Amino acid sequence: MVNVSELTTATELHRRDLADPAYRAEYDRTRLANEVAIRVIRYRTEHGLTQTAFGRLVGMRQPHVARLESGEHEPSLTTLSRLSAALGVGFTLAITPEGVQLRESA
Repeated sequence: MVNVSELTTATELHRRDLADPAYRAEYDRTRLANEVAIRVIRYRTEHGLTQTAFGRLVGMRQPHVARLESGEHEPSLTTLSRLSAALGVGFTLAITPEGVQLRESA
């Protein structure tokens, strides 16, 4: 039996996988969508909201919230603006040759 201390962590696997060009390309392609998904899920769960209730709060329908949370669909600037206004959270987009990164701003 393997000891837990001998197992590779998710962070270690991710770092190793980033060395694979195909993995890295997909990671970079979906980074913004995944960052938004994590923030939406975190906000919704911390506030005890269903996808429908969250959708009402930000002015979108539940299927749109589900798509955001899937991390498969890159949000538009309009959607990011709507999230920022409804949640009272600012976002900054950093666009570089390496890709787009989303940062919370004060």
